[in-house]
Amino acid sequence: MARFDKSSTKRPKQDAAVAASRSVKRSTAPSIEDTMFFPRLRRHAKWMFVFLAVALGGGFVLFGVGAGGTGVGDILRGGGASSGVPSISSSQKKTEEDPKNVQAWTDLSTALQADGQTDNAIDAQKHVVALTPKDSDALRTLAGLYLAQVTAKQQDAQLAQLRTAYQGAGQGFPGALVSPTGQSLVDDRISVVLNTQGSTEIQRLIGEAQTASAGAVAAYQSIVKLTPNDPNLQLELAQAAQQAGDTATAIAAYAAFLKLAPDDPNASIVKQQLKQLRQTSAASG
Repeated sequence: MARFDKSSTKRPKQDAAVAASRSVKRSTAPSIEDTMFFPRLRRHAKWMFVFLAVALGGGFVLFGVGAGGTGVGDILRGGGASSGVPSISSSQKKTEEDPKNVQAWTDLSTALQADGQTDNAIDAQKHVVALTPKDSDALRTLAGLYLAQVTAKQQDAQLAQLRTAYQGAGQGFPGALVSPTGQSLVDDRISVVLNTQGSTEIQRLIGEAQTASAGAVAAYQSIVKLTPNDPNLQLELAQAAQQAGDTATAIAAYAAFLKLAPDDPNASIVKQQLKQLRQTSAASG
C-alpha cells in the first residue's frame, strides 16, 4: 500500500500583504446606499421574491397546478392516459355528439383535472351537476374543484403582489432622493405604471378567487339540502362559507353542526369559531 506523502499537503506561506489585509478590522458603519429606501428594498425584496417564486413555482411543477400538463402529483395519483384516465379529445367528442351524456361529461371533467385544467374541469363538472342535480358525489367534486381554484388564484395573486413590489422597487436608482420616511421625492412614472398594472392584476385574481369561493359554498349548500342531517357536511359548508366571507351562512352551518353532533371532538373549536363570527357580525352590524 502506498504511503500518504505529508509533504504534498504542505501549504505555501501566505503573502504578508494579504495576511495583513485580513487582520484589519472592517468598519461596521453602514454605507450611504444602505440607508436609502429603494436600494435596501430592492436588495431585500429580490431574495424574498426569488425564494417565494421558487417555493410556489416548485409546488406548481410538483402538483401540476395551472401547468396544462401532467405533474409529479398526477403520476403519484395515477393520472395520465396510461393509467386509465380518459382522454380529453375523445371525451369532448362524445359530449358534442350527445350533450346529455352524463358519463361523457364526467370523463371530460376527470381528464381535464388530470391535465391540470381546473377552470375547464369546473365547466365540465357543472354540466354533470346540471344533468344529475341530486348526485351528491358530483356536487362534492364540483365543490372540491372550486376550492382548488381558490387556492390557485390566491397563489397567483401573491406572486403578482411580490412581482409588483419588486419591479416597483427595482426602478429606484442609487442616489435617488428619499424622505426620512422612505418616500421617494422623485416622480417615478415607471413605478407608477407598474404598480397600477400590478394592482389591476391582483384585484382580478382576488375577484376570481372570491367567485370560486362562492361557487364552493353554493355546491355545499346543495349537498346539505340532500342530506341535512350529516354533521360533517355542515362543518364543510361552514368552513367554505367562512373562507368566502359569508358570515351568515357560516354561523348557521356551525350552529347546525353543534346541534347534530354536540359531543364531537371538534365541538369546542367550533364553539370558539361560532363565538368569534357572532361577535364580528354584531360589530359590523
